[in-house]
Order: sequence, then structure tokens, then C-alpha cells
Amino acid sequence: MSNSAIVVALHICPGHRKPMIPVQALETIAEKGIQGDMHALEHSTRHVLLIEQETLLALNLQAGMVKENITTAGIALMSLKRGQDVRLGGALLRITNECMPCTRLEEIRPGLQELIRGKRGMLARVVHGGMIRVGDAIHVV
Repeated sequence: MSNSAIVVALHICPGHRKPMIPVQALETIAEKGIQGDMHALEHSTRHVLLIEQETLLALNLQAGMVKENITTAGIALMSLKRGQDVRLGGALLRITNECMPCTRLEEIRPGLQELIRGKRGMLARVVHGGMIRVGDAIHVV
């Protein structure tokens, strides 16, 4: 991936059906997830959801609307493979799965679940914790 891949937005999910909280930095904890995020569960494969800003723009969506934690630019997330490692700031994430669109997306906009299929983003777990900040470079390891 190119050196132009960066973190453009960060969000924390405070609880089920609660609005995402935009932040300038977040702390990740190895094998747990994002500090303060409801998905911070030990040994989960769903610690973090990453989505491409390019996808959001194409669908006329704002960062955080589809419950992603990390919005990226300049990286083809959907081409990453399960088990690949990605460094963002001080954290190392391991890609676990593609995020499948759920029916909750229909609450944002009718038809969005189908429109975003195959572009919903990638789930990852935190292998090595550290700070991630808006503007940090993204490197596939």
C-alpha cells in the first residue's frame, strides 16, 4: 500500500444503539480493543471496524454513520486478507473478517444494506495496543 494511506476519522461506540463519539485519538489495548468502546472484549475478532472514506463519500455518508471506529483514506481495505497485519499509529491490528452489512443499515437509508455489500469494511482485532490519532499513517505489515 502507498505511504499516502491515513486515518481520517476515529469513533468510539459507547453502547448499543448509542451514537458514535468522534475523537481525535483513541487508545487500543492488546487482545481487548478500544478503550471505552462497547466492543472491547477479550479475545474477540471484532475489536475494531475500519471503512474506507472513499466508500462513505460514494454513498453520501458521514464518518461514523455506519458505526465504524476507523475511517481510512488511500488504502484498499477490502483487498486485505484475513490474518494480515496493519499498523496505525502505535497500534497493530490483525484483519479477521469482512464486515457483513446488517439490517440496521436500513435505518440510516432504505437500500443501504445492499448498496454497501462488499464495501462494508473490515473487522480487526488488536494485536499490539497503542494510540491511534487522526492523521496517522497506515502501513500494511
